[in-house]
This record gives sequence, structure tokens and C-alpha cells, in this order.
Amino acid sequence: MRRLTWFNATSLTLGFAFLYIPMIVVIIYSFNESRLVTVWGGFSTKWYGELLRNDAFLDAAWVTFKVGFFSSIIATILGTMGAYVLVRGGRFYGRTLFSGMIYAPLVMPEVITGLSLLLLFISIGLDRGMFTIILAHATFSMCYVSVVVSSRLVSFDRSVEEAALDLGCTPFEAFRLVTLPIIAPAVISGWLLALTLSLDDLVIASFVAGPSATTLPIKVFSSIRLGVSPEINALSTILIGIVTIGTIAASLSTKRAFMRRQREERMAEQAG
Repeated sequence: MRRLTWFNATSLTLGFAFLYIPMIVVIIYSFNESRLVTVWGGFSTKWYGELLRNDAFLDAAWVTFKVGFFSSIIATILGTMGAYVLVRGGRFYGRTLFSGMIYAPLVMPEVITGLSLLLLFISIGLDRGMFTIILAHATFSMCYVSVVVSSRLVSFDRSVEEAALDLGCTPFEAFRLVTLPIIAPAVISGWLLALTLSLDDLVIASFVAGPSATTLPIKVFSSIRLGVSPEINALSTILIGIVTIGTIAASLSTKRAFMRRQREERMAEQAG
């Protein structure tokens, strides 16, 4: 095993400091008594109470979570279908164009995507609001889901699926009972990625959102134009806490599953 050198240790320390010190500063100043975020006025939690009484932020957060939930479900379904056709469809007319249409949004600037969707919604007379945000987020995030699921389908052992077909399953039953449970981790990963992209999006949502629906990133971005308020620090701290708890829970779950699999393998070896 290679030893940790001073260069690696210094690089690792500087990297983590550059990443996490700004977050620590935000967390500290979220408990600041003073309204001035750069002047420490004593410890206080009043800005968390002010945030919970701020209907504009609460409404924006509710819209954001609803948009993220529904758009990620749509993106997961369509992305999984696209990945299945791309991997299992073999060679068909227009396959190269279809593949390019899936991968193109991954490198397309968000400004172009948002402007294109805006012009589309205007041309068909669709009023901008929560529904248009859901459609826009599902449109660009389904490409990420398709890439994640297709990478799992490529390494999928089709002999298991063929065995199910030989035992009398229809193609749909074989997909539902065999293929889908095996690729479920990739599908769940794609759903989580689509949800994260939706919750984080600002550029595309700013094009397709209407006055009746404002997402949390848009609300925060419009608020900091007048200066960073302690309420935004409190909101950022809550989001950091949610992400931290989710990350720790996912890590513990993965470690527990790995240990369970190792224990089952040892028991199988002992039984054999």
C-alpha cells in the first residue's frame, strides 16, 4: 500500500478546504443575530424562524420539490425506454440520429435548451407555469437517465432473460420480472440524478417558468441581487444538512449491503 506523502496530504487538505470552508462560513453566519451577514452580532436562531414564516420561500420550495418529483419520474420512464431501445433494438433505420439526439443535450448549453423550449411553448400557445417547468426538466434530464441505464444494459447477461423466455414468459413479463429487477439500481440512480438536476436547475427554469410558479433557485437568485440575507444562509444550512444526512444514509446502506453480501458468500462457501 502506498504511503501518504506530504504533497498528497497538502493537496488533499487544500482541496477540501477550498470546497468546505465556504459552506462552514454559511452555516456559522446562519446563526448570526445581526442582519448584516458580514458582521457577527451574537448567536441566534431567529432567522430560521423568519425563514419558516417566509411564505415566498416556502411556496418556492414546495414548487421545486413537486417539479423535481414529477419530472424525475417522467425522465426515468422515458430515459429507461430510450436506453432499452438503444441497447436492445439492434440496427435500425435512424439509429445514429436517435443516439445523437440522446447524447446531444448532455453537451448542449443550458441557455440554448431553455430558449428553445421557451420558443416551443410560445409557438404552441402553452402558458408558462409549473407544467412547462416539469416538461423542460424531464426533457433534458431523461438523457442522463438514458446514459446511466444503457451502461447497465450493455453489461447485462441476456442469458437470464432468454431462460425466462424459454420457461414461458412473454417478452414483457421477462422484462418486468427479470430485466427490471436486475437493472433497478441503475434506474434508481438515474431517478436520483434526474431529481438532483431538477432541484439544482436555474437557467432552464428561468426561461420556462411563469409568474404562477417560481422555483427555489430562481427565488434565491432574485433575492441575492439585493444582498445576501441571513434567511438565505439559514436556507442554505438546511439544504446542506439534508444533503449530508442523505449522503451518510446512502453510505451506511451501501456498506451494510456490501457486508451482508460478503457474509452470504462466506456462508455459501462454508456450506459448500
